[in-house]
Amino acid sequence: MKILLTAPYMIPFIERFRPVFEQYRLDLLLPDVQERMEEADLLQYAGQFDGAICGDDRYTPRVLEACAPRLKVISKWGTGVDSIHAETCARLGIQLCRTPNAFTIPVADTVLGYLLAFARRQPWMSQQMKAGIWDKIPGKTLSEMTLGIIGVGAIGKAVTRRARAFGMSVLGNDIVEIDHVFISETGIEMTNLNDLLSNSDFISLNCDLNPTSHHLINSASFAHAKPGAILINTARGPLIEEPALIAALQSGHLGGAALDVFEVEPLPLESPLLAMDNVLLAPHNANSSPAAWERVHWNTIKNLLDGLGLDASDLDQFHLK
Repeated sequence: MKILLTAPYMIPFIERFRPVFEQYRLDLLLPDVQERMEEADLLQYAGQFDGAICGDDRYTPRVLEACAPRLKVISKWGTGVDSIHAETCARLGIQLCRTPNAFTIPVADTVLGYLLAFARRQPWMSQQMKAGIWDKIPGKTLSEMTLGIIGVGAIGKAVTRRARAFGMSVLGNDIVEIDHVFISETGIEMTNLNDLLSNSDFISLNCDLNPTSHHLINSASFAHAKPGAILINTARGPLIEEPALIAALQSGHLGGAALDVFEVEPLPLESPLLAMDNVLLAPHNANSSPAAWERVHWNTIKNLLDGLGLDASDLDQFHLK
């Protein structure tokens, strides 16, 4: 059987995992992947593989139909499967697997890092010092500020616990009911979206991307936002209507933004975001963690083997080496 392996976080370590695939007599197709495979890229391999290990590749209905019936399983490296058309997978009998809560800890730590950076102003003071400017930029403590969390799932809960440890008031919003035990434990106040936007000094997006959340944050959202609020997005780029974000930043209504994900990735070099001093940017890297990556590598391979009907019990002999 042949496997299309396009997960960019696994490809650099492929020689480490190659003996596993050889043990199970799986031949690898290894395209040159920078960030993800688009629809046209995947269509070039349609009908050539039985299983896939992917990142955020665009497995659209057209791609899936072209790959069926040979394709039996798609094993996503990570948690989010918004780039894979799940309904078409189900209709065609293609198993879709992932690793739930793959990067909860590193993403939550990333959010906290952004909170501290904007509250304490370290990046900007360092920049000025290196430019020869001795200027004490005023900062605040996190305990003086309110954090609004949109999406109180595993990552949203982890962010809540970290923020509460720093004494922050936390508002939450979600489309599902949140466990009352968690609410009692943390003191998070669940509220509607507009109330959260208008009362939060920081707004952190930690929800899934789906039809209900696409462009959830738009020009109307920014009109409700508290003046000077900071927006943090470590979830998915299309949660935000990017032109509206740029307009809110340029007008000064929004105080700043910290963005790990974007509508188009890599971020185009002509994006106005690259020239904004009040914006912190990262290349979709909030999941960075050797321990988390290790767990996801092996679980992704296990999911692939299970989906192909192969016995994954021998994986431990490779994992422990």
